[in-house]
Amino acid sequence: MKLLEIHGLCKHFDSFRLQDIDLELEEGFIMGFIGRNGAGKSTTFKSALNLMRHDGGTVRICGLEMPEHEIEIKNRVGYVFGGVDFYPENKIRKITAVTKTFYKDWDDAAYKSLCERFEIDQEKKFKQLSAGMKVKYSLAVAMSHHPDILLLDEPTSGLDPAARDDLICMFQEFIGDGKHSVLFSTHITSDLEKCADYITYIKDGKLVVSDTKDGFKAGYVNVAGKKEQLSAAIEPKIIGLHKHQLGFEGLMRIDDRALAEQAGFECSDPSLEDIMIHVERR
Repeated sequence: MKLLEIHGLCKHFDSFRLQDIDLELEEGFIMGFIGRNGAGKSTTFKSALNLMRHDGGTVRICGLEMPEHEIEIKNRVGYVFGGVDFYPENKIRKITAVTKTFYKDWDDAAYKSLCERFEIDQEKKFKQLSAGMKVKYSLAVAMSHHPDILLLDEPTSGLDPAARDDLICMFQEFIGDGKHSVLFSTHITSDLEKCADYITYIKDGKLVVSDTKDGFKAGYVNVAGKKEQLSAAIEPKIIGLHKHQLGFEGLMRIDDRALAEQAGFECSDPSLEDIMIHVERR
């Protein structure tokens, strides 16, 4: 079953346009959503959840149309957005007591277990939490009503490496039964290397690609060499070409690998970070 179906999603602002975003996520998988700041990731999330009215396209979550079934959908989705400060002067315990009334399947035992795992002090005021602890609390709330899918905007930001690894393990546990899925955006591509099955990449409000992680990475090759190896014919084919004292480096489409090897370039498999750096430099 497809837990998320977004087709032709558009949102227009005076200085930015989200254009024709298409992505689908089957149950049992993790999708990483990548792109630089301002690319449209948060706009996509908010438009999909009807927190922001979109200007075109369709959204289905858990097989239900948005916004026709908005209340039921939001009972089946766990979502976390950066910059949400709840009520800073209230204690965690009080914020949770109010928040849980919005969810018909809220599970106090699950919430308690998550708070123990994240070491969240119920007697602290929200403003007393560190940036990382605020993220952990938001996740504890998002996961305590047994959602079918998690939609998370920068969930690993502000977390130390050990905490991020724990979160990734939790995502993998969440999808382990094959009936749940996770879509999360992040700039920390090493997290996606560990757990993502799919990658959706947007740039300047437009979809670059949505593919399996391995398929996405297999579409490119890192190239490097000496400046004198560059020619007028091959230079335009190098994505994000960076010339430096020792030579050059960049990215090429996999279809051009033979050409790169004939030119004597050093070729290697790229990481997600390599691809992002070079494509954005372009």
